Amino acid sequence: MERDYDSASARHGSDLEQSDLVGRRAGERAVERLNPRKVRSQAVPVVYDPRVSMSLLGHFAGAISGSSIARGVSFLKDKLGKAVFSGAVRVIDDPHRMRGLRSKPFDGEGVANSRRALIEDGVLTTWLLDCASARQLGLHSTGHAARGTGGPPSPAPTNLYMEPGPQTPEGLIADIREGFYVTELIGMGVSGVTGDYSRGAAGFWIEKGQRAYPVSEVTIAGNLKEMFAHLTAANDLVFRHGTNAPTLRIEGMTVAGA
Repeated sequence: MERDYDSASARHGSDLEQSDLVGRRAGERAVERLNPRKVRSQAVPVVYDPRVSMSLLGHFAGAISGSSIARGVSFLKDKLGKAVFSGAVRVIDDPHRMRGLRSKPFDGEGVANSRRALIEDGVLTTWLLDCASARQLGLHSTGHAARGTGGPPSPAPTNLYMEPGPQTPEGLIADIREGFYVTELIGMGVSGVTGDYSRGAAGFWIEKGQRAYPVSEVTIAGNLKEMFAHLTAANDLVFRHGTNAPTLRIEGMTVAGA
């Protein structure tokens, strides 16, 4: 027995996918996962499906949050103005994207916001700052204060995405002799202080550039600093959530299996 899911959300009803298409994708994904195998532990390229690749941007956003920087508890605390990703990567935060799920003209403290390249040609250009963290760091708010119901405002991105690369997802895995294509992540084994990364995962084993068979009960591990530096993006970016990324390939991660 296997299970999977799919979903759709939109700011306007006319942009929402038909429910039968969403349900069909969920069913097809569940069927694809039948009869999973285990694999031996090894270091291989790991490819993140867009459903899970956005989680890497979430870890990045947490690491450049002004509150983490002010407290000195981020693995990127010394990286402002330095290369964090490869030179081909750009990460954008755009609060004014038309019909974006997190679009707004100003932040939770009334500060005007604007489109920003957080990563420009691989280089970290700014922190995410609200008024409090900006004062602590002797800087100005970047308009990233977000309000909740359980406490004061804190820094958070808006419509965050990684720009697509030139290759198709198929081209991204075409030269992989053996690798792992991740479609699900489990657990929260990520340290924002050191960047150490270890999460349960399921997906498909890659052989000779093709997805070969389903895999479950494995762990993928690395360090986010190294993972970001060895990351390649495909060209299949689709805006489905508040944070979005295309298919991503990361070299030399550890897959712990049987």
